[in-house]
Amino acid sequence: MIEVEGVTKRYGQRVAVDNISFTVNDGEILGFLGPNGAGKSTTMNIITGYISATEGTVRIDGKDILDQPEEAKKDIGYLPEFPPLYLDMTVSEYLNFICDIRKVPQEERKQSIDKIMDVVKILDVKDRLIKNLSKGYKQRVGLAQAMVGNPKVLVLDEPTVGLDPRQIIEMRDLIKKLGRSHTIILSSHILPEVSAICDRIIIINKGKIVASGTPANLSKRLGGGRLSLRIAASEKQAADVLSQLPGIIKIDLRGSFEPGTVDMVIEPEEDVDIRRPVFNALSRAGYPILMMRPMDLSLEEIFMQVTTQESEVN
Repeated sequence: MIEVEGVTKRYGQRVAVDNISFTVNDGEILGFLGPNGAGKSTTMNIITGYISATEGTVRIDGKDILDQPEEAKKDIGYLPEFPPLYLDMTVSEYLNFICDIRKVPQEERKQSIDKIMDVVKILDVKDRLIKNLSKGYKQRVGLAQAMVGNPKVLVLDEPTVGLDPRQIIEMRDLIKKLGRSHTIILSSHILPEVSAICDRIIIINKGKIVASGTPANLSKRLGGGRLSLRIAASEKQAADVLSQLPGIIKIDLRGSFEPGTVDMVIEPEEDVDIRRPVFNALSRAGYPILMMRPMDLSLEEIFMQVTTQESEVN
């Protein structure tokens, strides 16, 4: 649905986006992450056609955003971090104005607007001035304008910024619902929300993609296959057995949390699955394993690891 190929954006000598390529599949919710100044918003503005790339191409459902801008933009709904609202209009007046811009036929407008307002839960404020709405309702109105014309793609930049915890949950559920019928690019600094909503994530830093994949796959790859164990043995007994196994490069003792047990984290060599050897060795020694689980990385840990590594390299 969305194809970004070799996109670079320069401002004089500064490179904001550096030769990035990725695709977003039909019906996918993609989390697009990065530190401030990483090139994230620049990339989203290039995708939506608000600015042009210095090099590279962006295609929306096969249509080039520069060569066929009108056709491509019909398929895009954009919610910027600060929604472009006209505060002295009522909600209904504003959405009718957006229908004018997006050339929605007059005979389809009422049904279309009513459906959008129902989906984003703003029917009860349709006749109120936008300036008198809460921050949460203003975000919903901004999302509603992005949905006008039923675009195939929604690009959402920080859709939960400034919302309270309840509003964040409501917006998260709404975005997941919209993902059933739209392709979505979501940018957010609230990483647990991204992890809960998105099918796949891309992390950009210093204008380059530094990680891409599902949260689960990135956690497995970047976590290094570490295992957390609780063993019915003393520290010395367990360490003596495991230190003899090939493929283990580090044993981190964590103390005892149950009488007669020891907790530890073991780190294997890259691409080595040590679960069976660990189980067999401890079983032969007569030390039962009371707990074994992979040390999955959270999205925050993944984000910090890939952006810190990239910064240190540069």
